[in-house]
Formats: sequence, C-alpha cells, structure tokens
Amino acid sequence: MNAPQTITMPIPGHIDPVPVPRAITPRKDGRIDLIGLPKDEIRGYLIEKGMEPKQAKLRAKQLWHWIYNRGATDFARMTDIAKTMHPWLAERFVIGRPQVVEAQVSTDGTRKWLLRSDDGQDYEMVFIPDADRGTLCVSSQVGCTLNCRFCHTGTMRLVRNLTAGEIVGQVMLARDSLGEWPSQPDGRLLTNIVMMGMGEPLYNFENVRDALKLVMDGDGLALSKRRITLSTSGVVPMMARAGEEIGVNLAVSLHAVTKEVRDEIVPLNRKYGIEELLQACADYPGANNARRITFEYVMLRDKNDSDEDARELVRLIRKFKLPAKVNLIPFNPWPGATYECSTPERIRAFSNIVFEAGISAPVRTPRGRDIDAACGQLKTASEKKSRAELDQLAEEKQAALG
Repeated sequence: MNAPQTITMPIPGHIDPVPVPRAITPRKDGRIDLIGLPKDEIRGYLIEKGMEPKQAKLRAKQLWHWIYNRGATDFARMTDIAKTMHPWLAERFVIGRPQVVEAQVSTDGTRKWLLRSDDGQDYEMVFIPDADRGTLCVSSQVGCTLNCRFCHTGTMRLVRNLTAGEIVGQVMLARDSLGEWPSQPDGRLLTNIVMMGMGEPLYNFENVRDALKLVMDGDGLALSKRRITLSTSGVVPMMARAGEEIGVNLAVSLHAVTKEVRDEIVPLNRKYGIEELLQACADYPGANNARRITFEYVMLRDKNDSDEDARELVRLIRKFKLPAKVNLIPFNPWPGATYECSTPERIRAFSNIVFEAGISAPVRTPRGRDIDAACGQLKTASEKKSRAELDQLAEEKQAALG
C-alpha cells in the first residue's frame, strides 16, 4: 500500500486550505458500506448494482428502517426483505461499525472506546452517564487541525477527516453497547450528543452535517437537534452555515478573554479574533434565551483565571448581547502539559463573579480522568512526542492555518 501523499484539502467557505494526508483506502472486498448514506444514495447504489428502480425505492426504505431504527448489521435479520435477496445484498453491501480496539470504563461510569477505521486510523469516543442524561462525545477527525496548547488532542497531527459514516457509526456503536435498539424517544440512556471529540467539526463541515442529519431523522435515530451540541474553537466563516444547515446548539471553546492569552492557548484566535468570534455568536441562527450559546472555558492557573478575566468575560457577553452560559472546566493534566489547573478556590471565585452578573457559570465535574477520557484528554496512546516535536508541530499547523 502506498503511503498517502500530502495534498491540499479544500475547506468549505472562505477558509485557507489545510495540507492534510487524507487518502482513504477503499474496502478490500469492494463492498459499499451503507452506514452514513441517506435514503436517496442507498437507492442509487441499489440501482447501480442492477436492481430495478421501483424495487430499489422500496428496498432503500426498508434498509433505512432496519439500519437506523432497528440497529441491524446483518441483512439476514431483515424479515420483510425476501430471503432470496439477502445473499445478493450481502455480496454487494455491508452495514459497518467502527472496529473497537479497546473499551475502558472509568470508576465514575464514563466509557471510552478506541476505534479503528478500515484503513487503520485510530480515533476515540466517550460516553458520559448522568442521573438525568447520557452524553456521547463524538469525534469528527483523526487527529486535529488546531493546536490548542492546553489540549492533548491538539498535539496530534491531522491525519484525515472522518466520513459521515464513521461519525454516525460512533452513535450506532454506542447504541449497540447500551442495548438501545430499536430507536425510541423515551427511556434511553444515550440522550445527548456533543461534537467535542477529536478534531474541529467545522473543518469537516459536510461530513458532520450529513452525519447529524441522519442522527436527527425522525424515522431513524430520531435525536432532537435540541439534544445535539456542536463545539468549535472559532471557525468564524462556517458558524452561520452550521446554524442554517444543521441547526443544533452551539458551544464555543473560548478559554480566554484577551488577545494575548487566547493567541497563545487557542492559536486560531490569530486568524479569527475574539470580537469577530463573538459577533458570529451574536449572529448564530436560532440562538435565544431558550437555546443559549455555551462558552467553554478551561481554568488554567495564573493564565486566564483572575477576577479581571471574569469581569472581562461578563463585559464581552453583555457587549454582544449574547444569550449565553459559561462552562468552567478544571484543566485536565496530561504528560508534557505546560499548564496547571486553577485552585478550587480560584475557580469558585471566578464562577461567582460571572454568576452574580446573571450569567450561568457552572463548574464542570471532571469525568473519566482515570482513563484519559476527560475534556481535552482524547488522544491515542500510540501518539507520543517530545516537547521539541510538539513545538515544531505547532509551528507547522499555524503556518497552514495562516
């Protein structure tokens, strides 16, 4: 197999292209994976493989129901499709799932899966159970385009975008593991999805959009858009499009309120500054007091956690008249990290200032730290680099982003 070459991958919108090796090796058996395909594409492939168009329309509807409502992975289970048709389908198609390399369970019940694609790329997803909800943290890329300096995932090179099938496949696999088929709106453990795993979702917009449309389809996985949150580090040109074409809740990785500090810890800020980002938040379609924008704010000791920082955060939210809440995230350390977590007293003081200004500012309880599943920790164990390598990688990423 030839090594993938670095090619220029066009990013949707007015964004500079990012160099990324992104060759995806087709399945060795030549079969087409139906996961991630909308009904029309399934029908098209059925016709392409020789099925009569009228029959293909019916079969596509049946396949869709079995795949996304019943969770079937075997054509032989599809009882309303003639048995004689099962071998024909199995020879040409597959209903895939990501390969599970490792599954871990934290002492607090958090689950983390290390997954592998057909072309041997590793990525992770995390399920966080709570008393009133269960949230699946879904990855959008293998590695990450960005280089947020407090984030372990950000120290990885971007290998490639995940396909729509690989993104929705994470949700399917979680449903398998939780025993939540057939799909039903009530009584399920997996109630929420956050696009906060590995990668920047808005640098893989089309695949993220197409995957979430499958997740939100009322005839399939049937998860309400109000139960889905997309997190971005601030890819400003794509934010309005995300609101219009996907319409899910928005979370923004803010993490600092001054240019100097945000330039350091979220280098994308050098391209799209705080004021530009907050204006895009103010313009985000559908944002209102019932659907507030969430600002993620990692608490770094003596870096972004002063009373002055808290007051400036309040000022900015008020200036742009944002319907907002702030999630304060105690920093989750990882080997080689150059930052420390703010003290509990400092975090409480910061939260109180924001809260007293009438803005919700809960402190997120760290989950899954013992299995490196907490916020900012997702990263495959095989990816280990020296400090010099990390600095060089940061320079390369920044040069690519402009």
